[in-house]
Amino acid sequence: MVTAVSNSSKTLVDNNDHPTGRLGQKLNKRCDRSWRDRCREVARPEDRTGNNMTDMPQQCNSEGGSPPTSAWVRFLRSYGPTPNNLTLFDERVAKALDKAKVQPIVLSTPQLDKMIQHIESRVAGSLLIVGTAGDGKTYHCRSLWKHIGGDPKVWSDEGTVKEHRLSDGRLAVFILDLSAFNGDESSSNESDLQLQRLEKSVLGDDDSELIILAANHGQILDRLRDLGKRQGRTHPLRKPLQERFLQAGPAPERLAVFDLSRTTSRKTLDEIAKAVAGHPEWDNCERCSLNADDKVCPINENRRRLLGASDDGQLARRLGDLVEIARLNGFHLPVRDLLALCSNMVLGYSDAKAAKENLMTCADVARIQESGDVGKASIYANAFGANLPKRRISDRPVFKAMSSFGVGEETANAVDGLLVYGKDDARLQTDFDRLIASDSVYGATAVFYAAQDAYLEGHERARLEEGSTAFLEMLEAQRRRLYFTLPESETGYPRWSMTVFRFAGEYLDIIESLKAKKPVSEASRGRIAKGLNRVMTGLLLENVDRIFIASSGGFTQSRVSVLCDHETPSRRQNGVGMAIKLDEETGLPQLDVLLASGAGNSVTFELTPIRYEFLARVSEGALPASFSNECLEDLLAFKTKLLRKVELVRKRSSADGDDEVEGNSSALTLNFIDIEPGGRGFTRPVIVRVQV
Repeated sequence: MVTAVSNSSKTLVDNNDHPTGRLGQKLNKRCDRSWRDRCREVARPEDRTGNNMTDMPQQCNSEGGSPPTSAWVRFLRSYGPTPNNLTLFDERVAKALDKAKVQPIVLSTPQLDKMIQHIESRVAGSLLIVGTAGDGKTYHCRSLWKHIGGDPKVWSDEGTVKEHRLSDGRLAVFILDLSAFNGDESSSNESDLQLQRLEKSVLGDDDSELIILAANHGQILDRLRDLGKRQGRTHPLRKPLQERFLQAGPAPERLAVFDLSRTTSRKTLDEIAKAVAGHPEWDNCERCSLNADDKVCPINENRRRLLGASDDGQLARRLGDLVEIARLNGFHLPVRDLLALCSNMVLGYSDAKAAKENLMTCADVARIQESGDVGKASIYANAFGANLPKRRISDRPVFKAMSSFGVGEETANAVDGLLVYGKDDARLQTDFDRLIASDSVYGATAVFYAAQDAYLEGHERARLEEGSTAFLEMLEAQRRRLYFTLPESETGYPRWSMTVFRFAGEYLDIIESLKAKKPVSEASRGRIAKGLNRVMTGLLLENVDRIFIASSGGFTQSRVSVLCDHETPSRRQNGVGMAIKLDEETGLPQLDVLLASGAGNSVTFELTPIRYEFLARVSEGALPASFSNECLEDLLAFKTKLLRKVELVRKRSSADGDDEVEGNSSALTLNFIDIEPGGRGFTRPVIVRVQV
């Protein structure tokens, strides 16, 4: 199990302000003071003026004290996207929990069980734990140290190298942070020494030590490269590790590699959301006066919605869809970022004047309730970081990934018609009442109705750009809410139409079909085939049953190609054609185009969400270059690989004696692509004879 907690002990200090020899000591003193101050803040909540919250009677519970959940809320707030990045590190977990007097957030760690099993099996060699910041490398090392019986005092001591003698006689050596060896020559020598111990254990058949090294991917590769340069050689571990990280290749035989960055998925998000929203500390809200007398506490309301109390978990599932699409598009969202996302969803508030750093505490709730602006705490807007300044969004990968979906800015005519005219249009009023007015907290509130009336019935100035800003911002908020709340059966208002990935639902269905060993839907396969044909030929073809591999007479990446070098079925038939498969390692669908029976005659193409979106949009009539030049270049590179493979297949066929020779002349057949009136393409052969 992993215990998650936040920490502000990392304080940035300008190196130029201190002599080099004293910098480390001063940094440590500042970090300790910052840590102690933060722990006091969590344990003894205060408002922004410095007054103790127990002096605020309007926020007291029934027993006359501060809100009963205030310590937990402030603790959870430290996970959020604050400007100072207060998220703590594993090293401070125990002390933070002791000061805050709250229960920890506990998450499962399946990789830890595998690490323990590897150590207990006494397999020769060592362990490498890699991942990005926030993936839990230090936690896994600490848990392993505890499991093998390591001394807690030794672990808490300064230093990044810890040693413990195992019961089987091996010396377990934990190397926690290679970045600690930055700086002078002695640090470089220490780094080289530890890497040499790893090399000796993995490649030198030395079974006396078990090295357990935790590092970032780039960090370990850079250190191995630099060590190799100093030794005048290419380090033998660098290339296999690079292939392992980038291409999921095999690890060195005596090195067990645990890549924590590959374990984050929608399941991780589901677990974190339940751990945050279902934490036992929330039970104290039942006796809080901020929830009494029909009052709406936005913190508790958001917590309940994240937990799925009213929608049977639909919000969490759709949030998981977005995280899964982001992951498959190449975004890595570590546990620390997902904790920040869930914290912001519960505590976020769009007005920094009412909630410091746009994150609420219990001290803010009474003032928000009195102002009537509970809607600014919408969990649906917070999910996309809409409550945060743009700079803070760009600083956090998770909010950068969420904002990339464009939810709020993207829309459909039917959706906007419902939001703007649904209250007064008899044809839309039923849908408006069911989908908008039914949510009195974040849906059709009094503030929304007032802005809507001003926009529709007010002076013309209210509809001009400068006068309609408030209502347009509310429309964005409602689109975000609808993405999460629209029923799946609501075909008239498709939720994916409110994102930039309008075909993401189909893409996720493809993955589910492949996992279940079921055929991909004909609609999805047809979009892929039609999109490929239009990219490869530059023509508006309607064919979905076959794929034209075309060129302009050479291997150039010409945008318009009318010479068909080869055509193949869009469905695998008799051992040739296109098949859609699932890569078990990456979880991505793959297009596998087999040009001829036999091994070595296929070309594969990873189908990421954005590439599928590109092909689907092109199949619907969009110009390739108008959507994504990057995707277009990827598809043209795939086309080039196909053309080269076609040439190899043709040469093999010629070597087998399949071509007919006529006297002193050589015949060349050129297959031109023509288009029927309905848009279907066909090949028209033209035979060219050349006299030899």
